[in-house]
Amino acid sequence: MKEYQTITEISGPLVFAEVDEPIGYDEIVEIETPQGETKRGQVLESSEGLVAIQVFEGTTGIDRNASVRFLGETLKMPVTEDLLGRVLDGSGQPIDGGPEIVPDERRDIVGAAINPYSREYPEEFIQTGVSAIDGMNTLVRGQKLPIFSASGLPHNNLALQIARQATVPEDEDSGEESEFAVVFGAMGITQEEANEFMEDFERTGALERSVVFTNLADDPAVERTVTPRLALTTAEYLAFDKDYHVLVILTDMTNYCEALREIGAAREEVPGRRGYPGYMYTDLAQLYERAGRIQGRDGSVTQIPILTMPGDDDTHPIPDLTGYITEGQIYIDRDLNSQGIRPPINPLPSLSRLMDDGIGEGLTREDHADVSDQMYAAYAEGEDLRDLVNIVGREALSERDNKYLDFAERFEAEFVNQGFDTDRSIEDTLDIGWDLLSMLPKSELNRIDEELIEDYYHEDAESVEAEA
Repeated sequence: MKEYQTITEISGPLVFAEVDEPIGYDEIVEIETPQGETKRGQVLESSEGLVAIQVFEGTTGIDRNASVRFLGETLKMPVTEDLLGRVLDGSGQPIDGGPEIVPDERRDIVGAAINPYSREYPEEFIQTGVSAIDGMNTLVRGQKLPIFSASGLPHNNLALQIARQATVPEDEDSGEESEFAVVFGAMGITQEEANEFMEDFERTGALERSVVFTNLADDPAVERTVTPRLALTTAEYLAFDKDYHVLVILTDMTNYCEALREIGAAREEVPGRRGYPGYMYTDLAQLYERAGRIQGRDGSVTQIPILTMPGDDDTHPIPDLTGYITEGQIYIDRDLNSQGIRPPINPLPSLSRLMDDGIGEGLTREDHADVSDQMYAAYAEGEDLRDLVNIVGREALSERDNKYLDFAERFEAEFVNQGFDTDRSIEDTLDIGWDLLSMLPKSELNRIDEELIEDYYHEDAESVEAEA
């Protein structure tokens, strides 16, 4: 281990030092300040005679007299099953007052890419207990399904609800329930938000099956780039070594991308769209693609990244690139939120590209796909008619059109709206769906198999005119 006192420049979160030997990219560095404080960093760029170091704890207190030591290894996460129930800071250090972590091993946080040949196709249902997700945009084990939100919307409440309620159904062959765990990574959140998260985890008992990483808004931006990698390394260990089905919730990816932009500016990189680094797509893909299943392994890693769209703009680089990489998106809607709908999920722009593989006979219920398609079509028609009502008035519409308007209102009030404390099984969700579809005449249910209509349709809800 060599020690240098050759710092030439300090710029934002970066320290530049001269060296006389090759230094590896991503190598861990210890910087000792003249006051005796030791800070950790990571080599961000290495060239002949000069290295750029990003300092996790910030560069406050570091000057040209500080000592720089290169440790010859990359950043590693100590992993063990005993991490379940623990709360760590954004750099992986325990902050819950519990005992020191005794790891089974230490793993590189960059992770190992899953060989595409070894990937198992995601097609097993995860029940979140949220009807707008389970019924309309189903989450599948091994999927990456982001939540697109905006400033001031209750995405944190939804994240906590999913963390609290998410389960995987019993294995049909063995009849045993699979081990399920949640890894919660919070980046750039306020202390108030962190307190709310921890109170909810402790109150509901969800902490017992969770590992929580919290990077606060006043923590250094550099640490924000490490937090999701520590979380995913922990998730991969629990999934592929301990056979857990792991749900990884990362919030807020916008704060993560802002940290990338800050570091890029300090390095004086040529900016890409809206000032974000040109490599942001690659960087996000390195995180999102760590979801999946591996052949021969029982566990899985499923991701729900949450991001706030700046200016409610889904063409902004962060949601735009996220949408390219992931398999769909769940939209949090500002209008529904203002109407008191909780959670305010808008099913129309939302999408789960793997939903068709995770639902149907033997996976959820044989009527799931048909009910979802019919409700989507009916709600879309009701939404279109609302625009027409603003022009001609409701009295000018036909009886059929008025039924669709009523359906749209009840769909929002009874199906989407359930509160943040209600946990619905998939059976409950589909039963509510049939109650709503029974408002419409049978002749309008053109996306549902006739046998299913005979089994589930409520005859007493059909009007006399439609029956005739």
